[in-house]
Amino acid sequence: MGKRTYTPEHKAEAAHLVIDTGRPVSRVAKETGVAEPTLYRRVVKERKALDLEAGPGLSRGERAEPGRLRHEVSGLRLDNEFF
Repeated sequence: MGKRTYTPEHKAEAAHLVIDTGRPVSRVAKETGVAEPTLYRRVVKERKALDLEAGPGLSRGERAEPGRLRHEVSGLRLDNEFF
């Protein structure tokens, strides 16, 4: 079996699944097929990029809040579908 290669867009999308949903790198790596170490490095890179985009005016908690809220909303949607 040969080594798989993924586009930078695919890796960025997988990294944002980790960042936006709060799911573990190991789970997203299995779901997307991206190697866990590669995905971990990409998550770190994407988080740094997001920190730079947010600018100096926001605290770390304020920058993390949208991802936390997206995770909470997705959980609530799952609960809602159950009922």
